[in-house]
Amino acid sequence: MAPLKNNVRLKGRLKRYMQTSLYLGFLLVAVNLLVYLLSIPAGLVVTGFVLVYFAVVVFLQLYNRPVIMNELVSFATQYGQVQKALLREFEIPYAMLDDEGHIIWTNQAFERVVHKEKGYKKSITSLFPSITKEKLPGEQEFTETDIIFENSNYTAKMRKISMRDMMESSDILEAGNYNGYLIAFYLFDETALKIALQEVDDQSLAVGLIYLDNYDEALESVEEVRRSLLTALIERKINKYIAALDGICKKTEKDKYMIVLRKKATQVLRESKFDLLDDVKTVNIGNEMAVTISIGVGLNGLTYAQNYEFARNAIDLALGRGGDQAVVKTPENVTYYGGKSQQVEKNTRVKARVKAQALREILTAKEKVLIMGHRYADVDSFGAAVGIYRIATTLDRKAYIVLNDISTSLQPMVDLFKSHEEYREDMIIGSQQAVELAGSNTALVVVDVNKPSITECPELLRLCRSIVVLDHHRQGTEIIENATLSYVEAYASSACEMVSEILQYIGQSIRITAEEADCMYSGIMIDTSNFMTKTGVRTFEAAAFLRRNGADVTRVRKLFRENANEYKTKADAVSQAEIYRKSFAISTCTSEGIQSPTIVGAQAANELLNIKGVKASFVLTEYQSQIFVSARSIDEVNVQVIMERMGGGGHLSAAGCQLTDVSIFEGIGVLKGTLDKMIAEGDLEID
Repeated sequence: MAPLKNNVRLKGRLKRYMQTSLYLGFLLVAVNLLVYLLSIPAGLVVTGFVLVYFAVVVFLQLYNRPVIMNELVSFATQYGQVQKALLREFEIPYAMLDDEGHIIWTNQAFERVVHKEKGYKKSITSLFPSITKEKLPGEQEFTETDIIFENSNYTAKMRKISMRDMMESSDILEAGNYNGYLIAFYLFDETALKIALQEVDDQSLAVGLIYLDNYDEALESVEEVRRSLLTALIERKINKYIAALDGICKKTEKDKYMIVLRKKATQVLRESKFDLLDDVKTVNIGNEMAVTISIGVGLNGLTYAQNYEFARNAIDLALGRGGDQAVVKTPENVTYYGGKSQQVEKNTRVKARVKAQALREILTAKEKVLIMGHRYADVDSFGAAVGIYRIATTLDRKAYIVLNDISTSLQPMVDLFKSHEEYREDMIIGSQQAVELAGSNTALVVVDVNKPSITECPELLRLCRSIVVLDHHRQGTEIIENATLSYVEAYASSACEMVSEILQYIGQSIRITAEEADCMYSGIMIDTSNFMTKTGVRTFEAAAFLRRNGADVTRVRKLFRENANEYKTKADAVSQAEIYRKSFAISTCTSEGIQSPTIVGAQAANELLNIKGVKASFVLTEYQSQIFVSARSIDEVNVQVIMERMGGGGHLSAAGCQLTDVSIFEGIGVLKGTLDKMIAEGDLEID
């Protein structure tokens, strides 16, 4: 230790402190010289004092310096040991890693957490699999991630410590171009915090709305003296169910309820898949029609008002999708439950009359009217557009139908209007022309679709301020939100049926030509599979209205005769069908030599429903680098929810989706995997 002490030199404040006595001695020497100028005897006395002072200072410097240096070295050594001991006994789990994530050193707290002895040198990933090499600090100086270890929640914080500076000050290592680093790894136990936050979150309020879908129709099916009993039983069942969840239920109208629940209770509802939907159906006191309800729940909003707005949006989605289902809306997503029954057709036409008057007011306020349906327009989409075209022209407004691609099935209909001298040459235009015509003085009418991304020209939705939506498909998560007028009725068989009703209530005596009547009649006929599916009283009434205005069944049938190649392709798709899980018919449809293979695929899916035991059919068609899936059912399976799982949508009995970046065989695998998952989760029931 002695050589080290002798070679150690002081610096800074301590050095200046030790040299202060010498500086004072030099000051005394200067004073002594001044005293000599005044008095030699006095100067001699001071000289004696100065000599004694220097003798004492030199003695103290020689005597105390080794003692001070010894104490300093001892303190530094002990301080390093204390630091090391403190770091080892540090309460926060701490470890040092190399730049590859291998453990170099750990403290006791870390060893207690991971149950490893001192000297554990394996990769940090072996202890925490979620901490991969990509999560270690590379270019970043600091990273953190949440991990779960042995039912505890931790936040792992990692900081990069450069080794270059330490190597540059080293006497035995040369830094060179070395840029290595160590990683300081800290674990912060946040289990208690997470539990507390979860408890607060569970106690947050969720708002819900419950609507009785068919209240009036159900009451009409029971004797008048027993109607109050039916209402009381339904109300009691709803109140009892909500009370069991520690919630509040308040009746706001004769067929509407508002509920307030804790968020934790909504999780119970989700796990039970909102079995209240089925419980209410069991109420029966002689009513011929079972009562169904729709539920909309909003949660995770920033305020109670936002949760209520989410609940309103959710109940609108539930009703727009046909009712008898629950919808949960959060800021991130929308989740659907139920929806396994067909919506009951409403006999009253009051809503159609009100919507017709509103449509008239919107169209008369604009100079031009643009009408568009969905991409790859079918007969129903075009027929509904023709009906709106007739309304607009009767109101002396210039109308244009936006249509880009014309399929073989639609071509005969389009030719009827292009070859007829009564119709303008620019009656049918493309998207580019439509964009040029769009503006503040243009009304946009969207028919047979309420999903903006699959409209014929989505850009028009942004360019036009007055937007009208007329559709019969069930609403999904993606809807046209800025519509001035929205008339979406899931119980309608087709968009042509809805437009036919509007034509009767628009307020003027509208003359429909035979070509227009044929076109709209064809739309109803195609969407109902020749009046076999989803056909109600109002469907036949709409068809009768069109027949009175010149629709000819024979002429329509001739228009839709198939060519030989399409008929053979459809037959091949039917013959090659695989019956999956004894309930689902799955087949493929070729697109070679077929102008509109997706339509042929849809027709093949309809044909497969004629096989005994088939509850739903799926036909996959490869077209334009995508896989188009056509799904059909009669009434046993809701194909809409299946297609929604695959990114599509549609009706309870007719739906579809489009798959990208997959082959047709991979698409079949995706479909089968979706069916298997939904069956396992209880969302699909098969015998």
